[in-house]
This record gives sequence, C-alpha cells and structure tokens, in this order.
Amino acid sequence: MSASTFGPPRLLTCTPSRAARELGLKRGEFDLAVQLGHVRTLPDEGGGGGRRVERAEIDRLRAQDGFPEALRERVRVVGTVEGAALMEIPAGRFTRLARLGLIVPVKFYLNRYRAVVWLYLAEELRNFTSDAENAHLLKGRTPETLRGQLETGVDLRARNWRGRHLGFLLRQAADPWARAGALAGLLAPVEVAHVVKDPYERAHLNRFRPAPPGHAASGSPSAHLAERIMTAHDTDEIEWLRSELGRAVGEARTLSPAPRPAARRAAPATRTVARPIPPMAHTVTRPAEPAARPTPPCAPRGDDAGQDPPQPAGGLRAWLRRRSPRPVRA
Repeated sequence: MSASTFGPPRLLTCTPSRAARELGLKRGEFDLAVQLGHVRTLPDEGGGGGRRVERAEIDRLRAQDGFPEALRERVRVVGTVEGAALMEIPAGRFTRLARLGLIVPVKFYLNRYRAVVWLYLAEELRNFTSDAENAHLLKGRTPETLRGQLETGVDLRARNWRGRHLGFLLRQAADPWARAGALAGLLAPVEVAHVVKDPYERAHLNRFRPAPPGHAASGSPSAHLAERIMTAHDTDEIEWLRSELGRAVGEARTLSPAPRPAARRAAPATRTVARPIPPMAHTVTRPAEPAARPTPPCAPRGDDAGQDPPQPAGGLRAWLRRRSPRPVRA
C-alpha cells in the first residue's frame, strides 16, 4: 500500500517547526499565521495526529511580494501600551475600546504575576485607525451609550477572543465529532451534560475537546485561569453554544455513531435436572449387649464355693500386678 493512500508523501510535506524556519517566523508567529489562515496545513495522517505543511505551500508564500517582512508584519501582535502608541491614543482609551469589543484580541498570555495580558494584531489596529467611521471613538468624549456600558463593568475581551478562537478550531476540524468537540471546549462540563445525555457520546466527545492555550502545568493556578477564560459565562453565549452543540452532535451521531462497548453474549441457561431423592434407609440397631463380668484368674477353693471371690484392694489392675512374677536378676 503506497503512502499516497493516506495523504501526500511525507517527502512533499514538512513539520511545523521546519516550515517556520523556512518562512522566517518564530514558532508562535507561525502558529498564529496558521490560525489566521495565512498558512495552510494538512493533517498528519501517518503521525501522531499533528499537522504538516506542504512544500508547495511554502513555495507559494516565499514567492509573495515583500517576503518575509510582509508575512511577519501580518502576524505581528502588540500589547496595550504599544497598541495605544500605534493608534496614537492614550492607553486608557485603548483599554476602554477593547472592553467594549471594538478591537478584538487575538492572543493572551499570563505574566509572572498571573495577570492576563491581551495581544492584538497590529494590522487590525492600523485598519481601525484609518477607518473614518471610527474617528469619533479616537478623539473627544466617549459616547454616552458606551460610557453607560463601561460603568456596568462590561468587558468583552475574553468573549471576543473565544469567538475568534472557535472560528480557528472549526476551520481545523476534520469531521463532525471534531466540530462538536470545538463547541464543547467552550462550555462547562455541566452544560455539555445537559445537551449530550448519553455517557458514551460524552466520552467520545471529550476526545475532541481542545485544551486551553498556554503551557501551564495541569491543575496549576495559571491553568485554571486559562480554562476560565476559555469557558463561556454569559447566558446568551452559553445558549448559542448549547444550540450549536446539539446540532453538531446530532449530525455526528448520524454520520458516525459514538463507539460503545461490545454487548456480552449471555451464556445459555443450563437446565438442572432434579435428581430423585433416595428413600430413607431404615437402620436396625441391635441393642447393646451387657458387658461381661470379669472372671477371677483362678477358681475358688472348695471352702469358698458358693461365695463371691474376695475383691482385691485397689481393683483388678492392682491385683494383677501383685500376681505377676517379678523378673529374676542375673
């Protein structure tokens, strides 16, 4: 069986690390380029379920104008301070625009103090600034409606990031169960259980749930914080995800039902034949004979006839010991 049966020959593809080096990108920049759709990847059918990049895709990117600076600029990310400087606005206004959902983060990480640091695409910030419709948001007083939302504590950064991340997961999904797993990854387990009631389907679905981004150790405070950012909390967001999850699981169930344990074949019942109980045996027990009275070792003399022989003192055994001859010493 040839390698082309399962996908492109491995000589015509390369690993993400090799592709990043050939494209002049850091590994984080390469991963972001894949998420944004700038670099197309293929499932690694012959490996451990990862992704690979075709050599033709690398050649296509290298042939573009301005390579590699243009590609690197498309995946450049900035934080709050650098982003505000890029938009020529105060950092406080930049944060308010992000909380209102007007600019959407593309990545986040946790710093040494376990504080969330949001990152934004520099290209998107430049586009937002150049749009004339956004001029009133960059200068002057913030509109009253937006100020009211800020006063209520609105913060859409995590929610907007989840929506963006879900789009990436759905683009990478190769089958209906993977699409359902991407949706389930943004819901708490109790919400998934309300939608997917079959335990075997939930167990199969958990195989496709994406892990939260980051490299924190499982169970650590950083991992819990990343999981919280990835989990939906708003009621309308939860309802939408539950509806989409139910539809996706229904489609996956129709095309490829979840595996279940093989049913055990019951052993044929063995018919027990009752054996007849034998009749009770009637045992005849002979009455015990009376014990014979010991006979004296010698017949009584004539003058003692008719009289009971004298009983030696100490009983029969003592009498016999006295009657037995003593051994003669040489």
